[in-house]
Amino acid sequence: MVGINPKDLAPTAAVKCFGAGTAACIADLVTFPLDTAKVRLQIQGESRPMEGEGGLKYRGVFGTIATMVRTEGPRSLYSGLVAGLQRQMSFASVRIGLYDSMKQFYTRGSENVSVGTRLLAGCTTGAMAVAFAQPTDVVKVRFQAQVRMAEGAKRYNSTMDAYRTIARDEGVKGLWKGCIPNITRNAIVNCAELVTYDILKELILKYDLLTDNLPCHFTAAFGAGFCTTIVASPVDVVKTRFMNSPPGQYNSAINCALTMLTREGPTAFYKGFVPSFLRLGSWNIVMFVSYEQIKRAIMRVQQSWESPS
Repeated sequence: MVGINPKDLAPTAAVKCFGAGTAACIADLVTFPLDTAKVRLQIQGESRPMEGEGGLKYRGVFGTIATMVRTEGPRSLYSGLVAGLQRQMSFASVRIGLYDSMKQFYTRGSENVSVGTRLLAGCTTGAMAVAFAQPTDVVKVRFQAQVRMAEGAKRYNSTMDAYRTIARDEGVKGLWKGCIPNITRNAIVNCAELVTYDILKELILKYDLLTDNLPCHFTAAFGAGFCTTIVASPVDVVKTRFMNSPPGQYNSAINCALTMLTREGPTAFYKGFVPSFLRLGSWNIVMFVSYEQIKRAIMRVQQSWESPS
C-alpha cells in the first residue's frame, strides 16, 4: 500500500501476510453478525415455497438479527465463526498481504503503477486466495444458513464435523463447491476493495487532504467498502446460494443465477444489499485500520531489535 515513510523499514511480504490475516480476523469478530444476516437474507428467496402462508421470515438487517436472537439465541449470530476465522487467516493473508508484491511483480519493481496493473494484481491475489480458502468458505456459509434445517436438527455439529461430513457425503469436490463463482467474486471484490483503497489513499496523501494516519485510512476504507458492495453483490448472492445448496439443486453457478433471475427477478441479485454494505463498509474500516496499525507495530518492534542498544 502507499504511504510508507521512506525512513522506516518497508514491511516484508511475511509481515504483510500476517498483518492482513490478523486484521481480517479482528474485522470478522466485529462484523460477523452482519455477515450472518446477509447470508440469511440472500438464501431466503430459494426457500419461499416452504415458507407458505407465513411469508418471509426475515425482513431487513436488524429485523433479521432480532429474529435470529429471539428464535435461535444470540450465539446463532456467530454460527460458523471458527470457519470464518480460518478462512480469513488463509484467505486475507494471500489476497491482501501479497497485493503489493504482485504489483511489484507485474511492474518489475517500477514505482509507476497504472490502474490496469493494480486491477491485474488484485485479480491475481483474489484468485490465488480461493485456492487456499474455498473449503473454509463453504463450511462458513453452511453454518450461517443452518436455520433451514428442521426444528432441533443441525446440519453439522462442529466445524471439523462439517469438513468431514461434506467430504464424505459429497466427495472432496464438495469442499470446493462454488469455486468458480467464488474466484469470480473474489477477483471482483479484491479489485474493488484493494484498488479503491489504494487509489483513494494515494490521492488523499498526494493532495495533502489528510496525513497518513487513522482518518486517512478510515476515509479510504469507507470508500472501498461502498464501491465493493455495489460491484460484488450479484456475484456474492449467487455464490452464497450455490455453496449452500444441496447436491443436484443447481447444475452450475450459471444455472443458479438463471434460476434466480427467472423465479425471483433481477432484484434477487441484490438481496441482502444493506447488510452487505453495513458489513463490507464496517469490515473494510476495521480491517484496513487494523492492518495499517499492525504493520507499523511490527516494524517498530523490528526496528527496536535491529537498532544498537
